[in-house]
Amino acid sequence: MARTRELRRRIKSTQSTRQITKTMEMVATSKLKRAQDRVIAARPYAEALRKVIADLYTPGLAERFPLLRRPGGVPQRVALIVITSNRGLCGAFNSNLIREGRRRLQELEAGGTQVELHLVGRKGIGFFRYVGRAIATQRTDFGDRPSAKQAAELVTPLMDRFAAGELDGVEVAFAKFNSALSTPPMLLTVLPVETPAGGRVGGSAGRHSGESRPADPATRRPAEKYQPFYILRPSAEEIVGAILPLYVRNAVYRALVETAASEQGARRTAMKNATDSAGDIIDTLRRTYNRARQAQITQELAEIVGGAEALKG
Repeated sequence: MARTRELRRRIKSTQSTRQITKTMEMVATSKLKRAQDRVIAARPYAEALRKVIADLYTPGLAERFPLLRRPGGVPQRVALIVITSNRGLCGAFNSNLIREGRRRLQELEAGGTQVELHLVGRKGIGFFRYVGRAIATQRTDFGDRPSAKQAAELVTPLMDRFAAGELDGVEVAFAKFNSALSTPPMLLTVLPVETPAGGRVGGSAGRHSGESRPADPATRRPAEKYQPFYILRPSAEEIVGAILPLYVRNAVYRALVETAASEQGARRTAMKNATDSAGDIIDTLRRTYNRARQAQITQELAEIVGGAEALKG
C-alpha cells in the first residue's frame, strides 16, 4: 500500500513538472518568433552599412580614422565583451558562451595581451565572479529585447577609448542565431573595423559593385564586371566618418539580438526535451503503479478466498 501511495505521489509531481516545462516551451516559442523577426530586421541594415564602407574605403581614408587603426605587433590591451542570458533553463547555452569567452581570454593572455572583461547577463557575471576574475563593467538590464540605444551605451565608451589609443581592440563573444536548433557561440572583432574589400573612391566620385556587362556574343567571353561611378555629397571622408560609428554600434546590437533569439531557441529546445522526458517518466511510473496495484488486488482476492475456504472447513 505504501508503494502505491509513493508511486501516485511521484506521478502527480512529475505531471506538475511537465505542465511547467510545457508552459515554458510555449512562452519561449512565442518569444522566439519576435526575437527572430528582430534578427532578420537588423541584418539588411548591417549589410547596407558594410557595402557602403566597402565602396568608399581606400587606404588613404583608413589613415584618417582611428576606428580603422590597426596596432602594430601584439595588441597590448583588448576589451572582451561576453554576452550571456539572465536566466537559465536553456540547456548548455550559457555554458557554451562562457567556454568561448574563457577560451579567447586565455588565448589573448597567453600572447601577452591585457584583457578587460565586460559582461552582459547574470549567468556570465555569476561565473566569472565565482572564479575570481576582475570585471571591468557588467550589465543585466538588457532583457529579451535589447535596443540599439543599449548597444550604443555598451560600446560607445569602448569606441572612445579605442580612438584615444587606450585600447587596441574590442571583441564580442555571442551566440549566432542560425535556427532554433543551431546557436553556436561566435567571436566577433568589433574594433578595429575589419577592412572591407570593395571599390575605390577618387575625389567626389565612388563606385558601386554588383553589376556586369553582357557577354560578348562574338567571343563568348564571360561577362566583364564594372563599377559605375556615383557623385558623393558630402565627401567620401565625411560619409565614412559618419558611418563607421554606426557600423560598430550595429555590430554590437546584432550580437545582442542574435544572442537573445538564440537564448529563446535554446530554451524552447531544452523545455521540449524536458517535457518529452517527463512524459516518458509518467508512462513508466503508471505502468509500475498498475502492476503494483494489480498485484495488491490479486493478493487481497487470494486472502478473501482463503478466508472463505477456512470458514467452510
